[in-house]
Amino acid sequence: MKSDLFSNEHLVQPAYAPGMSVQNAKSIKYAVNGEMFARQGAMIAFRGNLQFERKGQGVGGMLKRAVTGEGLPLMAVRGQGEAWFAHEAQNCFIVDVEPGDVFTVNGRNVLCFDATLSYEIKTVKGAGMTGGGLFNSVFTGQGKLGLVCDGTPLVIPVSPQLPVFVDTDAVVGWTAHLHTSLHRSQSFGSMIRGGSGEAVQLKLEGEGFVVVRPSEVTAQAQQH
Repeated sequence: MKSDLFSNEHLVQPAYAPGMSVQNAKSIKYAVNGEMFARQGAMIAFRGNLQFERKGQGVGGMLKRAVTGEGLPLMAVRGQGEAWFAHEAQNCFIVDVEPGDVFTVNGRNVLCFDATLSYEIKTVKGAGMTGGGLFNSVFTGQGKLGLVCDGTPLVIPVSPQLPVFVDTDAVVGWTAHLHTSLHRSQSFGSMIRGGSGEAVQLKLEGEGFVVVRPSEVTAQAQQH
């Protein structure tokens, strides 16, 4: 059988070491030798001797459903083999979290991660219920974190002299040592339409980086 589909560009290769790697722009491969975690429904293929255990929301520190937000149900993957993960053909990226690092990320952008990482749900400081109740996942420890993003994300440096304002629906995550608060301003969209609505942004101050998706999250997308 001949086709460009069967070229080396698309053909997966055996894993030479355990762990996470980018298979292509839209998927992540994980060579499992023990245990790892992934969002439920994200596994698109696997081979080998693997077992999948569904993890309930709000149990044992799992990424849980927030009062006004969407939860991220997880599954544990155990055994030996290879698994591929993806979510709605979104772009995939890997973050290496090292000892001393703190990376705060929106739960909707988490695809999979090493079991060596610790994580907990925290309310974003300065963004309580009046800001829509922003609940993010804080990752620490040492290991790899697989993320998805609708489009190619922007990584914007934040400095003490130049804070960054981000739409609350567009923020993916940010590094440690950044102070967050809510900032209200006239909505640019409302000004175009001749309205007088307010827009709410997340203000980040300090020194570090903020990751932003190149589009807002629609109401339909938030339901997934």
